[in-house]
Amino acid sequence: MRLTKLGHACVRLQKDDRTLVIDPGAFTPEGDALDGASAVLVTHEHPDHFDADRLRAAMAADPSLSVWTSRAVAGSLADLGGRVHEVGHGDSVDVAGFEVHVYGEDHEILHPDVPPIPNTGFLVDGQVFHPGDALTVPDEPVPTLCLPGNAPWMKVPEMYSYLRAVAPERAYVVHDGLLNDFGLAVMQTHVGNAAKEAGRDYRRLVPGESVELPAP
Repeated sequence: MRLTKLGHACVRLQKDDRTLVIDPGAFTPEGDALDGASAVLVTHEHPDHFDADRLRAAMAADPSLSVWTSRAVAGSLADLGGRVHEVGHGDSVDVAGFEVHVYGEDHEILHPDVPPIPNTGFLVDGQVFHPGDALTVPDEPVPTLCLPGNAPWMKVPEMYSYLRAVAPERAYVVHDGLLNDFGLAVMQTHVGNAAKEAGRDYRRLVPGESVELPAP
């Protein structure tokens, strides 16, 4: 499987002739994020993860394109009928030939007085876990973690704790679109420290960079 970071929280997974795109939001640069996609996974409704206009345009251009997502996003796309599938914690589904296990229910807290919105993390083919905006720990091994590198809802010590809890073989930073060059340098230092501590491959991919993942 090939993993490509497309900007901020968006990643593209390619296996054989199939392509899965996760969280193509408004912070993902305009371009070919959805071109050739077999299916799309959306963790939650925030615009940095879900760009309704872009997704609708892609679905209009490709009548075979389908979406698998949280109940809130599915509700906002309800007019598209059976091409939009609502999933939740504990579900196991086949998405365009990828086996997807769904983990997590809520977004991390953003305001002490506001209940969290739904958030669904996706473990693809038992290889790659994208948690969305939550620090969800699946109850099965995670070889490759899409690691949130920065967010209004996360502190640096929580990132270290999350890596220790998931204990992936490799982790590639996503969710870093709010950082300038200084912030990226600080974040990468912490990710590098965590990698040294674990003796594993934890690092940031620049937008457009791909890695080939070993077979499970």
